[in-house]
Amino acid sequence: MSLDTAAQTPAAKPHERLASFLADDLVAVDTLIRARMASEHAPRIPEVTAHLVEAGGKRLRPMLTLAAARLCGYGGPYHVHLAATVEFIHTATLLHDDVVDESERRRGRPTANLLWDNKSSVLVGDYLFARSFQLMVETGSLRVLDILANASATISEGEVLQLTAAQDLATDEAIYLKVVRGKTAALFSAATEAGGVIAGADEAVVSALHTYGDALGISFQIVDDLLDYAGSADATGKNIGDDFRERKLTLPLIKAVARADDTERAFWVRVIEKGDQRDGDLEHAMSLLARHAALDETRAEAMAWAARAKDALAPLPDHPLRAMLVDLADYVVARIN
Repeated sequence: MSLDTAAQTPAAKPHERLASFLADDLVAVDTLIRARMASEHAPRIPEVTAHLVEAGGKRLRPMLTLAAARLCGYGGPYHVHLAATVEFIHTATLLHDDVVDESERRRGRPTANLLWDNKSSVLVGDYLFARSFQLMVETGSLRVLDILANASATISEGEVLQLTAAQDLATDEAIYLKVVRGKTAALFSAATEAGGVIAGADEAVVSALHTYGDALGISFQIVDDLLDYAGSADATGKNIGDDFRERKLTLPLIKAVARADDTERAFWVRVIEKGDQRDGDLEHAMSLLARHAALDETRAEAMAWAARAKDALAPLPDHPLRAMLVDLADYVVARIN
């Protein structure tokens, strides 16, 4: 698709405009993903992988890699390898997360661990991590390998930190940010940074792309956590209060707990730390969030991170893709305006 056509294509959402602009690259990524998720000896691997890969996800992370590379003028083939790598890492973490969280639904469908079993989900996730490293090596770039290997380790650290922090009222906003940077933002920033590196962009541009991905990922996760209390089931695919019922100490609760009096703190200890939840507890939690303006402040933080993402793009070349990335940051927070 030409630059002019893609820039003028009317699409309801920025990620759809990105997909339209990057259509040929995305076809190549999907072809590569299908080829590399095959297994001659274990047919369950492509079965489990296809269930998740083809479940209708937006392909946001691989699109960030493709967009970053194209924005920096890359004309070679390896941005496709990196985009497939990012999608494999993301899919592997989802398979593992659903086992850890004992989830039963993902993107509106039964999870792989429910349809098959936990062992299959964990082992197929491991297989996808291995495939992702094969794809990285094929690019011939040690720096790209370093970026994505570090991101994979950071994702695991973030998930393990969340295990210990999620139900501990001592968890503060600094710890929350470490969790979010690990489990969400690390792959966003690696996706954008790797795209710049494979294109041979100068250090200022590579740094800007990393900052954009980091801030976008943090905003993305804060919005998800906010919508658990301020969204609608139709819009999010989740029931309001799922995080509360799962005793996850996300940013809105952290803000309310920090301002709790003794009576309120006793409530949070009972429902989050001890897991003794009763009828009416969610409604009471919502009233405490309102009393301490926790949702409004969480919304403001999500907006601030989105603004930081947009500001980071200033050193990048003037290009239709840069405008789309700016719009994408706005779109991430549009659901909470």
